[in-house]
Amino acid sequence: MQPVLGESQETPPAAPDAAPADGRRARWTEHRRARREDLVTAAVEAVRLAGPEFAVEDVARSAGVSKTVIYRYFGDKDELVDAVLGRISEAILLPRLMGELVADRADDRAQLHAVIAAFVSLIEDEPALYRFAYAHAGRSGRADLVAATEREIAEALGVLMGDRLSAAGRPAEAAMTWAYGVVGMVQLAAHWWSAARTVTAAELVDQLTELAHGGLGTLLPPVR
Repeated sequence: MQPVLGESQETPPAAPDAAPADGRRARWTEHRRARREDLVTAAVEAVRLAGPEFAVEDVARSAGVSKTVIYRYFGDKDELVDAVLGRISEAILLPRLMGELVADRADDRAQLHAVIAAFVSLIEDEPALYRFAYAHAGRSGRADLVAATEREIAEALGVLMGDRLSAAGRPAEAAMTWAYGVVGMVQLAAHWWSAARTVTAAELVDQLTELAHGGLGTLLPPVR
């Protein structure tokens, strides 16, 4: 196949047979890693523009390359989708939610309000990425960003609540149940709201905060 005009030809070095060749192989490995990351960035932008049903052609257009180049770094579209889901989780979703979860605030209600507001704002700020994540939830044998994010947030919340119960000399076994219950409630209600829009985002956050705090406020010992 003839090279596409404007595309660099990325040919791996010959098989290493000495220390200098080992250095070339390491540089080539780093080049591939960086190039792949650039293509994932382009794929995220393609999702923002084209929506959850983006095509590989959309990614190629966003990156300014041909589909052939995309497939040098990803075996198929599923592998590319997994990489995009990983980027959304690691660079967009979890940093924002986990940052709010561990931040110091005046009381539990303020803490819950901040975390719930962060999740709802993600739906507002990144609607295409949010729909993309849900479009690929529950894929057999593939990455599930929704389930993985729920699990990570719930586990972190459960640890925080368990530590608080233990510090007050109370049994902590129920902490993880409560954490998964709260996270699941917020996630399902917010997902329903993302389509129904029966109230404003601010009203949704207040309603979910009252519901979550109404339960946890009677179960957790006061902050010392």
